[in-house]
Amino acid sequence: MSDPAARTRRTALLAVLGIAFMTGLAWASVPLYRLFCQATGLNGTTGRGLAAPGAVDRQVRVDFDTNVSPKLAWRFVPESRFDTVAVGARDMAFFKATNTSGQPLTGTATFNVQPAQAGKYFKKIQCFCFTEQTLKPGETARMPVIFYIDPAMLTDPDAADIQTITLSYTFYPAEQGRTAG
Repeated sequence: MSDPAARTRRTALLAVLGIAFMTGLAWASVPLYRLFCQATGLNGTTGRGLAAPGAVDRQVRVDFDTNVSPKLAWRFVPESRFDTVAVGARDMAFFKATNTSGQPLTGTATFNVQPAQAGKYFKKIQCFCFTEQTLKPGETARMPVIFYIDPAMLTDPDAADIQTITLSYTFYPAEQGRTAG
């Protein structure tokens, strides 16, 4: 027969290890999910790119959609509602955000691409959405995004026939206690 005290210690140790593992998994789940989405384009999540590979003989229309949380007193619009871009070529779009309140406000933008299967091919080189943005009362900022559409999209049977991609942003108030980057 085994020692009951040893069994109790072993059970307690396994329980503590299980709790520690589950806590670590819960803590890491959001960053791991974000990395997974960026790598696979899941749910229209875009990836980051360093440089555009160069234009190919195909164009795609990119529509720009903007939204602001009711909890953030900003007006946020694209300078142009759409752009026609050559697949593989570097392109740039500008957005304007205005703080309509009487106090400084910091916002952070979330984004996605539709149709979702285009997400893994839509690459951002530079974007205002990578950092928090702070605007003074009444201030308007011009915010660029530099991007390209990976030509690999043209060889994907699920994405090759895409003619229009919608890039959508939503600004939310930044978490309390955090400052803009």
